[in-house]
Amino acid sequence: MTRPGLPGRGSEKGKQPVTEWRFIDSGPCAASYNMALDEALALTVQKGDPPPVLRLYGWERPSVSLGSFQKITDIDLDYCLSRAIPVVRRPTGGRAILHGDELTYSFSSRNEGSFSGGLLASYRQLSTAFVSALETLGLRVTMKEERETGRNLSRSPLCFRSTSYGEISHEGRKLVGSAQKRWKHGLLQQGSIPYSVDEEGTKRIFAHASSTQAEEAMTGLRDLLPGLDPAAFREAIKSSFEKTFRVTFRCSVPSPEEECLARELEAQRYLPRDRVLQA
Repeated sequence: MTRPGLPGRGSEKGKQPVTEWRFIDSGPCAASYNMALDEALALTVQKGDPPPVLRLYGWERPSVSLGSFQKITDIDLDYCLSRAIPVVRRPTGGRAILHGDELTYSFSSRNEGSFSGGLLASYRQLSTAFVSALETLGLRVTMKEERETGRNLSRSPLCFRSTSYGEISHEGRKLVGSAQKRWKHGLLQQGSIPYSVDEEGTKRIFAHASSTQAEEAMTGLRDLLPGLDPAAFREAIKSSFEKTFRVTFRCSVPSPEEECLARELEAQRYLPRDRVLQA
């Protein structure tokens, strides 16, 4: 098998064997399991045997994910508890997100091939695939080419209030919020693509982000494309990844080993509330 994202040498002139990656469409799952499975896939891929994996999924109920180092005081925890809204910490960084009516993705790979160039380079390449998918739907989107520094950095606890390098927007409103974690031998990138925005829930949960901030920062795909077909969008993402990285996807499910690791991580890191709410 060739390395991720690198075409190999073909026996016929002009033809090259195509690398095969994994594609997992999980559907809606519990917040704790979503985070645990993403980490389990990333850790397994780093061992060097499984190929990169793109996972698409949803949330079985509205949930909040915090960045790995974010303060719990950035959200109204009492409101979340009163509404039985699960709160989890992502393995990746970034700021908080209220997940609900959306498509969420994770991508795991070793730091090689297309992903050997560091964090910003991998952000850009993955964003290129999502730009292509959104353009397939007929949207004109932009990908941010500069990093935010100093006084330009938003201090809002809300992920969709700030657009970082490589992230995708439509007319100034972010469509895809992403964050990445890198290990010595691999990476995990997670991202949220809202179909619709729960404006009331966002206002209540993110106490430090004004209602104006939230409304100006966010939009959902259904606001732009009322007839959006989620199944067609997932297929567009799959196809765009294949074209961008010159790969083919093999539809897959978590292996028994990955499932076992995910359940262990869920119990150890994501399920107990006292661990989630630290810091």
